Order: sequence, then structure tokens, then C-alpha cells
Amino acid sequence: MPQDRLSMRKIRDVLRYRFSAELSLEATARALKISKGVVAKYIKLASIAGISWPIPDELDDRDLERLLLRQGPYKEPTFAEPDHANTHQELKKKGVTLLLLWEEYQQTVGDRAYQYTAFCVHYRAWAATLKVSMRQVHRAGEKLFADYAGPTVPVIDTSTGEITPVSIFVASLGASSYTYACATPGQTQTDWLTGLSRAMQFIGGVPTMIVPDNPRSLIKNADAYEPELNRTTAEFAQHYGTVILPARPRKPQDKAKVESGVQVVERWILARLRHHRFFSIVEVDAAVARLLPLLNERPFKKLPGSRKEAFELLDRDHLRELPATRFAIADWRRARVNIDYHIELDQHYYSVPYNLVRKEVDLRITRSMLEVFINGTRVASHARNMNKGHYSTRPEHMPAAHQAHAGWTPAKLLVWASKIGPCTTILVERLLLEKHHPEQAYRAGLGLMRLARENGSTRMEAACARATALGSHRYKSVASILKKGLDRQPLPAKQVELHLPNHVNVRGPLYYQPLEID
Repeated sequence: MPQDRLSMRKIRDVLRYRFSAELSLEATARALKISKGVVAKYIKLASIAGISWPIPDELDDRDLERLLLRQGPYKEPTFAEPDHANTHQELKKKGVTLLLLWEEYQQTVGDRAYQYTAFCVHYRAWAATLKVSMRQVHRAGEKLFADYAGPTVPVIDTSTGEITPVSIFVASLGASSYTYACATPGQTQTDWLTGLSRAMQFIGGVPTMIVPDNPRSLIKNADAYEPELNRTTAEFAQHYGTVILPARPRKPQDKAKVESGVQVVERWILARLRHHRFFSIVEVDAAVARLLPLLNERPFKKLPGSRKEAFELLDRDHLRELPATRFAIADWRRARVNIDYHIELDQHYYSVPYNLVRKEVDLRITRSMLEVFINGTRVASHARNMNKGHYSTRPEHMPAAHQAHAGWTPAKLLVWASKIGPCTTILVERLLLEKHHPEQAYRAGLGLMRLARENGSTRMEAACARATALGSHRYKSVASILKKGLDRQPLPAKQVELHLPNHVNVRGPLYYQPLEID
């Protein structure tokens, strides 16, 4: 059965892990839970297409797919399979290395031999099937393990007396066991990513890999074999230039370092705080921070030095530089563009380019910003606005006809009218008052301007004077007057107001007033 094609997001991760994080083929395949052959396939396709890392921003997912796959289906070459069982036995002999065995294999099979990297990958894949347990060897600056302590810290609300549990985030470096801990309100996605960000600030750099537990707040699909990071977690890893490798569910050996670190934090920090009363999470965080140096400076039992000394000797110089800014935690949602080229978020409406009407887009939402993406390309951004029922509209997102109306204001329309004459000004003022919506007045105003251009200011002023005298403050009335030439005729005479004579049979206004009864 043919294998499903990788998503473009995972293909981007293959290239990033291989070239940015500098992971081997095996490590990249293990991180993404795909075969090493698939990793090699897409790296080769990228090389043939001339795609390097970082991928240019102008290449969206469709363009990247077109470049990678235009060469046609990828065909695996035919190689002579090495005798992995013999390789495994030979490696037990002193002085024998994989490089030596590969050279002997290459001399035997000639052009049908795997390259050295592929030879090692295939052998290690075969060796993994033997289920041989071994002690993990952690390289300097390679892995940061993270988890939450089991016990929580109670925080008392001073106004209500309600007790709220506060969680304790723990992170430990693999090589030195240098440990960080902090308090978070819970164990949500925001809490996890904030804890990881603070941990990297604490150690002063970025490890090659981060190995957290397998929480649903970070993992979109918590599968034992192919866990998939949610979009925000993947974006977090990309921001810091690292790789997140979640531990397998119910496999504590995958994160044994942090399991030990959690135990140390529980014994040397939380146990010492058990009699303290806290009234805010800030107090808990400060208390944990005060005890952290004592934990990291405490001597090892069986090894020389302490966690801090091991960190300075092993990990510090092998960590990557932190980015200039911290990661802004964002929420991703899907939305469909309405017919008025706006999308709705929390009952506020934000504009996008009008040619995206009825299309589905991705929303990246932070506390201060809203970004709109389609096919991996950002097409709009707005500052967050919490006014419900209001619109945030950018002129460049509007069609040309809508932009013409949007550029008008009552003041601008009145300035134009004043240049024509007083009667035109009066008509425009009353037009603005009588219309229910400004857009209607602006459209009528544009029509009046066209009439003025076609007929001249003198005729326009005369037509507005007649329309005002008739009490018809409408564009159609002015257009009709000009069309029929009525502006050239004298204005109708004003009707004389008649006054009723004083007479005993004529009731005055006092007649209709209610009687006052004492």
C-alpha cells in the first residue's frame, strides 16, 4: 500500500531539523516519527530543486510543493544490503569501528554499496530491533528535559479565603543535571511554553532538543508512535531554533533526567515550603527562586562537583544563543472570510484583502495582535481590538469603489460644497442630516460633484437653490432640475403667511390648556 505524502509543514521540519538543528538522518527521522528513507528522499529533492535553508519567505506551501515534486516520483536506488548480524558481532572486537566495517563492505560490493551515513542508519535501525537496553549518554548542550512536579502549592485568596493549587514546572539539562523550577497557574499550553521559555532564559541559551512529557496541551495527537505537535508548539520550536521530542506515553525512561530532577525539587524545595502560607503565585515563584541556587550548588553524592559546576564545565559553552525576543504565545484558529471581506474574532471584525472573500484562512492570535495567513503566507495583521460590534478596516484591503467612499468625511464634503456656493452648502448640510447612514450621503455627494463638473458651478448653485426652495434635498432632485433646465428659470415666489383676525369665535391657545382645580 503506498505511503501517504508528508504534509508541507512536516517537510519544512525535515529541512529545518537537518540543516538548521544539524541533526543526523536518524535523529531527524526519530524526531518526526518517519522513516529515514523518507528523510533522505526529501533532502535529496530539496537539493535537486536548489532549495536551501532558510526557505525564502516568498515561497508558500504550494510553491514549495511544486518545486520539490516537479521532478516526478522518487525512485529508490538498488543497493546491496550489508550483513548487519556480522557487523554487530564485529563491533564487539576491540578497535573495530563502523567506519572500518563500511570500508570493507564498500570494497566487497563496489558501486552497489550504501554511503557511510546510510550504512550507519540501516545498521542502527536493525540493532534497535534487538531491544537491547542501554544507559543513556547525554551530550553537552543537547537535551533539556521538562515536566511538572506531582505535588502542588496551595495559594490562599485573601478576600475569599479560597485555596487554589499552583503547579511547579521543572526542567533539567541532560549532561549536567542543572535544574530550573518555577510556579505556573496550571499546566496549560501557555504554562508549558512560558516555563520552557523561562528555563532557557535561566540557563542562558537554547539546547539542541527539548524533551517534555506528552501533554495534550503541547501535543496535537498524543500517539505512542507518531505524536504530532500542535501548531503553537511547533512555532515555539521554530522561534528558538530547537527540536521538541515529546517522551512516549508511559515511558518514564525517555525523560529519566527530569524524573530525577522533579524528585530533587520535591525533596529540596517543596518539602521546605510545606509549612509556608502563600497568598499569590508571585510569592510561590519567589520562594522557589530563592531555593534554586542551594539545589544546584549542592554537591553530587557519587560524582565530583555540583550541578552548577557541571553546567559551567559541560553545557554552558554548547548552548545556542537565545533569540533577540521571547516567543509571543499565540492561539491558532480557522475562519472563513465573510462577504464584506472581514473575519470575526470575539465579536470584533477585522478586514482582509477583498479577493479572499469566502475563503478559509488561519488566524494567529496573541494578546496584542491578530495575523491572518493563507497557504502559510501572512496576508493581513491588526492590533487586537476588544470593542464588540466594531470594525477594524484597512483601506488597502478594500475594492477601489469602496476606497473612494471610505476616503470621504462630512467635513470634506462640506468644504467642496462651500466652493460652489451657499445654496449648495445648505443642500449638502441637510443631505447629511437626512441620510440614515454616512455612506449614503457620501455616494450622493459624489453624484453632486459629477453634476457640478458636467454643468458648471453657476448652474449647480442655481439648481441647489431651487431644490432647497422646494424642500427636496436629494441628488435626484438636483439632477432632474439640471436635466430639464429649470435652474435657468426664476425661483417660485414665496407664499405670504396669512394671519387670522381677532374674533370672539376664534379660540386662542389658552382655550386648550387643562383647567386647574383647587
